[in-house]
Amino acid sequence: MSQSAAETAPASDPTDAPPVVDARDLVKVYGRADSAVHALDGVSVSFDRGAFTAIMGPSGSGKSTLMHCLAGLDTVTSGTVHLGRTELTRLRDKQLTLLRRDRIGFIFQSFNLLPMLTAEQNILLPGRIAKRKHDPARFKRIVDVVGLGDRLSHLPSALSGGQQQRVAVARALLGDPEVVYADEPTGNLDSRSGAEVLGFLRDSARDLGQTVIMVTHDPVAAAYADRVVFLRDGRLVDEVHEPTSETVLDHLVKLES
Repeated sequence: MSQSAAETAPASDPTDAPPVVDARDLVKVYGRADSAVHALDGVSVSFDRGAFTAIMGPSGSGKSTLMHCLAGLDTVTSGTVHLGRTELTRLRDKQLTLLRRDRIGFIFQSFNLLPMLTAEQNILLPGRIAKRKHDPARFKRIVDVVGLGDRLSHLPSALSGGQQQRVAVARALLGDPEVVYADEPTGNLDSRSGAEVLGFLRDSARDLGQTVIMVTHDPVAAAYADRVVFLRDGRLVDEVHEPTSETVLDHLVKLES
């Protein structure tokens, strides 16, 4: 007797899932003619769902430019960026604004909290602006992950720097974005607070399946990621999986030598 189609079909391989973010042959040139600067020079890189990736490189390597192009915050000279099946590089400004609002989360070095709103109100604000209802269960889970349960009624002035950045992390995660971009998220924090925030980002990837892409210059911060990609002179030159601060530092020293 012949086997059913379900019995004979090959098992699905999770590694076949398309990347959340995919960049192909990215070029970004500032200026013209003799003054032209190639901030990105043919970068191709992809980022999988639920992965925490750090982007590193020497000063002027193009790491911030890459993140801005991936997030639709800056235009590219040539090449493509896809978020899922959507090609960002073909969208108009209004379409990009809506995409960033609905499908991308951002965490910056400055916390960007409204001082007259409580922690809870700051977390909920983007959804309210977008007239989007939040999922109470997800809200509770994120608040638990970032450890803010007893601080929700506090204004930012009553929170430490680390707690304020955790509010920013929760705000970025609440809308269930396809990807969260973190630009030097611990740059204004002491080492203890920075470690807490990085731990929450790592946990959001592992526990919530959140894709996180972080730009950092700090090998210790990069060691929290699952993968580190390295840029030099606008080109992708190396990557490390399961990094430690020592392996990251070794790669940075080689890039700068």
